[in-house]
Amino acid sequence: MSKLERFLRQCRVTKGTSFRLKDHSPGDTAHLDADKTKARALLQRDIERLAALQDKLYAQDRWAILLIFQAMDAAGKDGTIKHVMSGVNPQGCQVYSFKVPSAEDLDHDFLWRSAKCLPERGRIGVFNRSYYEEVLVVRVHPELLERQEIPPRLVTKDVWNDRYESIADFERHLARNGTLVLKFFLNVSRKEQKRRFFERLDLPDKNWKFSEADAKEREHWKEYMRAYEDMIRATATPHAPWYVVPADNKWFTHLVVGAAIIDAMENLALQYPKVDGAKKAELAAAREILEGE
Repeated sequence: MSKLERFLRQCRVTKGTSFRLKDHSPGDTAHLDADKTKARALLQRDIERLAALQDKLYAQDRWAILLIFQAMDAAGKDGTIKHVMSGVNPQGCQVYSFKVPSAEDLDHDFLWRSAKCLPERGRIGVFNRSYYEEVLVVRVHPELLERQEIPPRLVTKDVWNDRYESIADFERHLARNGTLVLKFFLNVSRKEQKRRFFERLDLPDKNWKFSEADAKEREHWKEYMRAYEDMIRATATPHAPWYVVPADNKWFTHLVVGAAIIDAMENLALQYPKVDGAKKAELAAAREILEGE
C-alpha cells in the first residue's frame, strides 16, 4: 500500500463518533513533499484515470456521482475542482456554485435548491458549497435562520440535529438510488488563510476574489471549526463519507481529492455496455451498407 493510499484511509471519515478535527493537520503532506515532481506526475496520471472512468460512467448510464466541497474562504475549492476535473469531458460533468439563497429558495425547504441540481445517471455533479451551509454559516449566524420563515414552533434547540438527520436521510436516499456521494472538507489553517487573503489584496489579478466580509468571518473561526466538527461527526456514513483534506498545500489537496474520487469510482466496477445479439446484427448490417458504397 502506498503512502497516499494509507493517507486516504486516515482522512476518510465514515463514522463520526470519535472524530476530532484537531487530529487532522491542515499542513500534512503524507511525507510526499520530498518529491513534488513525483507528486505532480501522480496527479497527472490520476487526471487521465479519472477521464477514463468518467467515459465508462457516461456510457454505462447506471450510476451518478455527487462531489460536495465545503471549506472556509480561500481554502482552494475552485482550484481543486479546476485541476482535478481538468481531464473530464464537459458533457459528463455539471458544476454548481451555491451562493446566497434567493427569495424563491427561502420559500422552500433547505434541501430544495440542491435537489434541483443533482446529477443525472452517467454524470458527475460537483457542488461548490451545498446544503451543508445550512448547518454551517446559518448556525454561526442564526439570524439567517429567522429569514427562512419557518414556523417558530419548529425551530427548537434541536434544529441542527434535525437538519443533520434530514441530510443523512437525503444522502441515504441518493445512495439507494445509485448516486455515489463523496464529501470533501478542505481543511485550511487560519494562518494560511490569512496569507492567501493578503495575496488577494496584493495581486491585482486576484483583487476580485476578496471582499470585506471574508475578513470579518475570521472573527468566527472557532465557531466555524466547532460547526464543521459537529457536522462531519453527525453526517459521515459509509455510503456518504467525508474526507478531511489538508488544504495548506494546494498540490497535495489536489492529489488527495483526485485519489479519493478514483478509488471510489473503481469500486463501482464500471464497464462499457455489452451489446446483445440483435445489436450485433444491426452493427453487421451497418458495416455491409458502408462497405457497399
